[in-house]
Amino acid sequence: MAIQRMDNVLIVVEDLDAVIAFFVELGMELENRGPVEGRWVERVIGVDDVREDVAMLRTPDGHGGVELAMFHTPKAIRTEPKNAPTNTLGIRRIMFAVDDIDDVVARLRAHGTELVGEIAQYEQTFRLCYVRGPEGIIVGLAEQLN
Repeated sequence: MAIQRMDNVLIVVEDLDAVIAFFVELGMELENRGPVEGRWVERVIGVDDVREDVAMLRTPDGHGGVELAMFHTPKAIRTEPKNAPTNTLGIRRIMFAVDDIDDVVARLRAHGTELVGEIAQYEQTFRLCYVRGPEGIIVGLAEQLN
């Protein structure tokens, strides 16, 4: 087998503290945070003179992760509007399974999160929604119905 698991998704951000708070409120656990620089990282990502702060968050089950990077040098480059619509090319969202979608949405609103559309039910299987968090990050939420 070529792939063992999907380890994490990287999101480059401008306000690391705000985005960490958003994902922690969602239920992720901050695994570690710290500065990253040096030739080794430059060789991996193909960018010279890198100095960044990185935070790693994990889902409670320990399997899924989100890596956040805030670049000091070189400065991050925006390639699309901050609040790009969900049909914009590229990675648009991360989906999380949640126990109570209404509770999660209510808690995230305290961090400036807004619904992209609305909470909708798919048959008798799921309640789903997209929320837009700090820096335009779109997160999908899915509550499985029994």
